Amino acid sequence: MKKNILKVFVCLLTLSLLFTGCAKKEEPTTAEPKENEAVTLTIGATPVPHTEILEFIKPKLEKEGIQLEIKEFTDYVTPNLALAEKEIDANFFQHLPYLETFNKERGLDLVSAVNVHVEPLGLYSKKIKSLDALENGSTITIPNDPTNGGRALILLDTKGIIKLKEDAGLEATEKDIDKNPKNLVFKPIDAAQLPRTLDDVDASVINTNFALEGGLNPKEDALLIEGSESPYANIVTVRPEDKDSEKIQKLIKILQSEDVKKFIEKKYNGAIVPAF
Repeated sequence: MKKNILKVFVCLLTLSLLFTGCAKKEEPTTAEPKENEAVTLTIGATPVPHTEILEFIKPKLEKEGIQLEIKEFTDYVTPNLALAEKEIDANFFQHLPYLETFNKERGLDLVSAVNVHVEPLGLYSKKIKSLDALENGSTITIPNDPTNGGRALILLDTKGIIKLKEDAGLEATEKDIDKNPKNLVFKPIDAAQLPRTLDDVDASVINTNFALEGGLNPKEDALLIEGSESPYANIVTVRPEDKDSEKIQKLIKILQSEDVKKFIEKKYNGAIVPAF
């Protein structure tokens, strides 16, 4: 009797160990990420030309395993704040002087990852056809952010319309005007709204992206425009810790490719100039 009980006990113990072993073999293991699994890259951008350029490279990034998501903005403040708050991975809408000013004012340390293109600043008007027709006391709207406002005045200075003081920097204001022969009145306006002011003022200095959105052709409609030598190249901006990440490096490589250069030259016909 005792032998039979012992045999039963041994059998039960053997079965218990057997099932325990099987259970261990069936335990799920942590899945390793697939080598070609797509990662998401979210970029904030203004519509023209930034979103258009990003849409062009979207299929190219997909081949590199990157799913590009584009979040559109219509102002120059929110995209940097969204990037700092990690709501997006990068943004594409500004030039370096603007970024440096923004960083200083907001206590941020966002950095440039790559130069992409130059959007020449231009002077436009619906009331006059040449600079010679600009009358005494005319009103000109300019961007109200310090960097682009200064850039607008510098453009007018280089063309002899006004004369800035010798020590006027990149963020020159109306107070830095030394000579104003035609007593021009400058009215700072949010950059995105500048094309809408053309019905009410004599002229406006407008960023090319907003000029294009407003149906203006910089090559045909601008009374004067920056040259291709402009130092204000539009950049992709990132957080410093992400600059060397694999997905940002893949983005940089594609944005500075020959295909993108040809796309910019063909689509914008000189109104926007590649900066690489």
